[in-house]
Amino acid sequence: MNSNSDPICALATASGVGAISVIRVSGIGSKALVSKNFSKDLTTKPSHTLHFGVFSDLEKKAIDEVLISVFDEGKSFTGEESVEISCHGSVYIQQQILQALCASGFRLAEPGEFTQRAFLNGKMDLSQAEAVADLIASQSKQAHDVALRQLRGQFSNQLQELREKLIQFAALIELELDFGEEDVEFADRTQLNKLVKEVLAIVERLANSFSLGNALKNGVPVAIVGAPNTGKSTLLNQLLGEDRAIVSNIAGTTRDVIEETLNVDGILFRLIDTAGIRETTETIEALGIERSQQKIEQASIVLCMADATVETSTEEVRTWKTELENRYPDKKIEFILNKMDAAQHTTTDALTISAKNGDGIEALKQRLVELVIGNFDLQNDIIVANARHHEALQKTSVALTQALYGLENGTTGDFVAMDIREAMLQLGNITGQIDVDTDILGAIFSKFCIGK
Repeated sequence: MNSNSDPICALATASGVGAISVIRVSGIGSKALVSKNFSKDLTTKPSHTLHFGVFSDLEKKAIDEVLISVFDEGKSFTGEESVEISCHGSVYIQQQILQALCASGFRLAEPGEFTQRAFLNGKMDLSQAEAVADLIASQSKQAHDVALRQLRGQFSNQLQELREKLIQFAALIELELDFGEEDVEFADRTQLNKLVKEVLAIVERLANSFSLGNALKNGVPVAIVGAPNTGKSTLLNQLLGEDRAIVSNIAGTTRDVIEETLNVDGILFRLIDTAGIRETTETIEALGIERSQQKIEQASIVLCMADATVETSTEEVRTWKTELENRYPDKKIEFILNKMDAAQHTTTDALTISAKNGDGIEALKQRLVELVIGNFDLQNDIIVANARHHEALQKTSVALTQALYGLENGTTGDFVAMDIREAMLQLGNITGQIDVDTDILGAIFSKFCIGK
């Protein structure tokens, strides 16, 4: 990133043609610089006011009629003096205004620079700043809700509470070290043991929520697998409510992977209809089966489908399910028995459906939601959806586990204090309460879109 004080400008709305576009500027002297191009003097205008006028280049050639919002230092998104210019959504107008601003003393902002300035100016902590990007990228209600709760500080507040609890005892242990020769004990080891266990339980639950948070953020890949002609494509069509895949009674009709998205209760599922798995010498079908195997490896949930009209199918798919559970212990493997409308047999260890008639489809959808959510409460629990946060929580867990081991085995206070300091450091890394390496900041904010 460049200097944290020079004035910057960027298109804040999506690039391309639209009814209106918004161009954002921020930095020292923003109102005075924009006034060079505007038909009114903005330097005298109070914060949070709107002003209509003509925006021109430095040669006073009119570019557009615009509506300008002004924000004083300390009262804007970035914490700096800022201006937002609403213009007509022509790409030509956008570019002309940006060029005029650069000629007046602004420079084009880098990706995420506005949000980075908000963080550096204390308008939000680092985890809240990262939530901005997640909120923009959210594709489902649940992903939106998780990001919004983080932006509002729920995650940060819980981490702050955990750090404060550890700081209190860490200070007492540090004090003991100053009186090491006098053999005094300021920190009650029983109380500290209890505290570390409580904090560790919360940290581990937060860390364990990452698989759910990552799924909500990026969508949940669901592979539908089975032998040819078991109704996989029919199920895909039924779930989507449209004829997306070709369906026929001829085995091997699906020869390539078909992917579509499905939103259930605000959770985005990425459904993958795979080619029927069987031994074949036909080249194209064999390639489809190979791709099916690859998609199984990528999926978080695998629906193993059996044909209720073929007695041997149930046992075959039950064997597949066991093999997949052994090979992929982290995946959710679900046994589905299809064609119950013409069933010759049934079983108690499978979810029974008729993809043709739609029987059991709603129950299947709810089962997918249950597999994703697990024992978490999406309305009240804090869900971690950021890989950097997850890594820091794992390191916090390791440090607290070591501290707990030391407390239970009589380790000296200096080693326990070291582990607790490491835990506090990792929690502080998430919110930016400790000095964060500039390379880390650059990596975080470079993933933002320009103008945010």
